[in-house]
Amino acid sequence: MADPFDLSTPSKRWLWKKDTLKEPTLLQSFAFDEVNQHLYVLQLRRGGGAAGDLFLNRLDYRGKRLGHMELRGFGHGVSIGVQHASDGTVWIWTEADAKDGYGCGVTRFRFVGGAVRTQEDVKVRHPIPGSTHNQPSVCMASRSIAVRHRVEGEPRYRVWDLDAFVARDYADPVADFPQTGAHPDPAIPFQGYALHGDRLYQLAGTAYDAKKNPPARRGNAYLSCLDSRTGELLDRQRTEAGHSLDHREPEGLAVRHAAGARLCLGLGSGAEGARRFSIYFKPGAA
Repeated sequence: MADPFDLSTPSKRWLWKKDTLKEPTLLQSFAFDEVNQHLYVLQLRRGGGAAGDLFLNRLDYRGKRLGHMELRGFGHGVSIGVQHASDGTVWIWTEADAKDGYGCGVTRFRFVGGAVRTQEDVKVRHPIPGSTHNQPSVCMASRSIAVRHRVEGEPRYRVWDLDAFVARDYADPVADFPQTGAHPDPAIPFQGYALHGDRLYQLAGTAYDAKKNPPARRGNAYLSCLDSRTGELLDRQRTEAGHSLDHREPEGLAVRHAAGARLCLGLGSGAEGARRFSIYFKPGAA
């Protein structure tokens, strides 16, 4: 059960201080369409946090925006998944059915540049009835999907075979376990996760703050790794990636498989109203 990512390895810069998203707000999460070499990025619409209004951006691998969609009432955008179907269709998985700004379900849809989607335009799934804060992540290498969610306020993960999930067969998940180990301080906010085979990677941390998280200390962001079958905490490491950025708020994790596996970490920077994003990565084991 080899771990392809050594979390103690220094991160490398990939994209740096990009301002190409539809809105000058922070990125929330991102995922890769490796067949078409597209990068999908979710961000909150300005003033739309309480309603769960998002923009979905499609970028090329240089960070140039190729188009966007508006998603009204979907959620906070904590995670996103990309699925390649056998017929070549590319499906985007996000949270949906927002309540208090977070999705009570998940959905999938095709990207259509310039389109506006509401809950009435998509088929919302509720795989964990009564749960809140539903957030999907897809691993095409293992053909599996995870949904982070909350039950009575407590965060958990549930993992399914992707084909079974698409067929709406939720009765026999591969795994079901509580979230653990995201940060040494449980009060520090969770900022994203990515499913990768039998591993589940987590990100937690806050933006720079002169008193609580000063830039001189290079941030409080942590990456952690869980066994995606049992929930066991396998590793946790502080990351100083992008420590020279101003603001430096960790936002989103994704795995890229092509040309060598990479665990990619998103970082927001810039002043409010003029945010930028950067992406760093940790390479897989040689």
